[in-house]
Amino acid sequence: MKSLSPKQFQSLILKWCDQHGRKNLPWQKNKTPYRVWLSEIMLQQTQVATVIPYFNRFIRQFPSVAMLAKAAEDEILHLWTGLGYYSRARNLLRAAKMVMKEFQGRFPDNIEDLQQLPGIGPSTAGAILALGYEYQATILDGNVKRVLARLHGITDPINEKQTENQLWEIAKQYTPIQRIADYTQTMMDLGATICTRGKPQCDHCPLIDYCIAYQQNIAASLPVKTKARPIPTRTATFLLIKNRDTFLLSKRPPSGIWGGLWSFPEMPNTVNNKTIIDFCKEEWHIKPTKITPLLPFRHTFTHFHLMMQPVLVCIKKQPAAKIMTAKQQIWYNPAEPDAIGLPAPIRNLLAQQADETT
Repeated sequence: MKSLSPKQFQSLILKWCDQHGRKNLPWQKNKTPYRVWLSEIMLQQTQVATVIPYFNRFIRQFPSVAMLAKAAEDEILHLWTGLGYYSRARNLLRAAKMVMKEFQGRFPDNIEDLQQLPGIGPSTAGAILALGYEYQATILDGNVKRVLARLHGITDPINEKQTENQLWEIAKQYTPIQRIADYTQTMMDLGATICTRGKPQCDHCPLIDYCIAYQQNIAASLPVKTKARPIPTRTATFLLIKNRDTFLLSKRPPSGIWGGLWSFPEMPNTVNNKTIIDFCKEEWHIKPTKITPLLPFRHTFTHFHLMMQPVLVCIKKQPAAKIMTAKQQIWYNPAEPDAIGLPAPIRNLLAQQADETT
């Protein structure tokens, strides 16, 4: 196996950058630390192709951190609807307010201050410094971990602290001073487009002659992670309370699943028509005229599956306005949608109901 010095590694990466690197992503145009930060938060656990339309919509509405800091949470969550991991959106707003208040509207240009902002860890901070300021800084996102683990034939689980520390040290040794933005973007590109999780395209990789995983024919099986425990399944009933063409939505608590988003009222696991009638009477002083269970379906979160049982509940008389206000609830018409944040399963249920009434 040929040895590979940091200088050789950097040369191979930058040569591949010049020939194959992505140079026309939206956040690479008119580059600022703000645009880089926004893209990096969106790209956490999300692919580039998915992020691009969200980034474009977001930057049109909030072209600066000052404008973002003045936004209402519902505006942010509405633009984020469908992108998932909604804590990222809430952290964006919190971080923007901190930048305006504590850093006079300018993004910090050092690792320590950047990591004070909600949602920014060491790798995201490194990306903002390298891409936004062109300062020497190291990143170690999932793509880079995969490239380095395969290159060095690391068979220890990468989600163990000792292995992660080892990967950080390797990444720091390879990080150049010159062309740091190109290098950083290319390391992410290489992992996203060539050194992929499944079916890596080793024949197109600039590091093939030095890659231990390729030489040992184990690239497809690396990197290794400790086996995750089976995630549990929870069940919940969601009431699609309908009055004419509108549906009752409740704002969820700021923490927990779908924090701060709007959803159908939720009931405990075991329900029947009587418990639904009693629940409606107790919560809103309303009486259902028709109760229709819809097809249940499963939605998966990071740590559990949620088996959702939607139930269509028709009513003729809306609850009193003071009850709605006290409970942070609104009437929502899918045909004339409000700019609010909706979890994808709730948005899909609303769309299905709208289709059935047209």
